[in-house]
Amino acid sequence: MDEVLRAVADPTRRAILMLVRDGEVPAGEIAAHCPGISRPAVSQHLRILVTAGLLDVRRAGNRRLYRLKSAGLVEAAAFFDTLWSGPLARLKRAAEQEEGGPS
Repeated sequence: MDEVLRAVADPTRRAILMLVRDGEVPAGEIAAHCPGISRPAVSQHLRILVTAGLLDVRRAGNRRLYRLKSAGLVEAAAFFDTLWSGPLARLKRAAEQEEGGPS
């Protein structure tokens, strides 16, 4: 999970994940969505995301197609669910008590 959290800490890598969340995207198109960043730097970001288990890469001729590997986020998502479930449940109970709803 540490590697996943380090990978998503970078705003460029988060933007890449958002770009590929709905399907395969060629590396060139990903680079085109990252203005001001060199192609080698985009390649490095992609490599970090693949290594962290957040992206799958498939070769199609001379192109590389990237897609979100959502299983890579499962452990981190479970951590955040655990972190937030207690406070959210307390907030819900407090709101319901204030409204006179079920306790």
